[in-house]
Amino acid sequence: MKRPVYIAFLLCLCVLCARAETIVLRTGARVKGTVVLMNDDVVIVRNAEGARFQYPRADVQEVIKDEVPEEQETEAKVEEVEIKTRKKVTVVLELSGGAAVNPNEAAGGAVGADLIVGNHHIGNRHILIGGGLGYHGLFIGGKVYNFLPIQVALRVPFMEAKHAPFFGASLGYGVALSKDYLGGIYAGIDFGYRYQISPKTALAVVAFAQFQQAKINTTVSVEGVEFVNKVGRNFLTPGVKVALYF
Repeated sequence: MKRPVYIAFLLCLCVLCARAETIVLRTGARVKGTVVLMNDDVVIVRNAEGARFQYPRADVQEVIKDEVPEEQETEAKVEEVEIKTRKKVTVVLELSGGAAVNPNEAAGGAVGADLIVGNHHIGNRHILIGGGLGYHGLFIGGKVYNFLPIQVALRVPFMEAKHAPFFGASLGYGVALSKDYLGGIYAGIDFGYRYQISPKTALAVVAFAQFQQAKINTTVSVEGVEFVNKVGRNFLTPGVKVALYF
């Protein structure tokens, strides 16, 4: 009775040993072996010689499981298994600086800080969709205009790689932080380069242009009587910002 059980155990062991996997990296490279550990941060692979290799989870595109030995792979049906990235919250902190332009006043400067929260993994792509708040200060003609932009943000890479250029867009409403003027529509366009520091953090350098509507109080004197009117103004802010993903 023991011999059949022993033979069955050996057959199961041979089947398990025959299973192999192909790890496809985002660079296009393929690694043959067996996945020892795979989580949100790292993928560890053991090859046929027993050597182990470690790859950041963000660098692994997919895993192809082979149900037959490598020499019979051309005759077997290979099942592709997509690695489903668990959706996690990504936070982006952006610090910006540049010029502030208003056709009705002299040009000035601008500073800003935005905090965006969203999902940075749509399928297998590093697409960020989220929303956030910020602070933008515009210094024009000796005056200071402060806005709190409430926005929806989108960041799309031009290619799927560890380090890649990307395009971004933001749309929302800039709330005025003073009773002397009113806020309005806010919009922004970004072109930047994102550098992956680790599976969870990245740094980006971005060139941007932002548009902010507002209504400014103006005083008009008619026959010695002063009247206060709100006049529409459009602010354009081109500049550079640094973004930290974590």
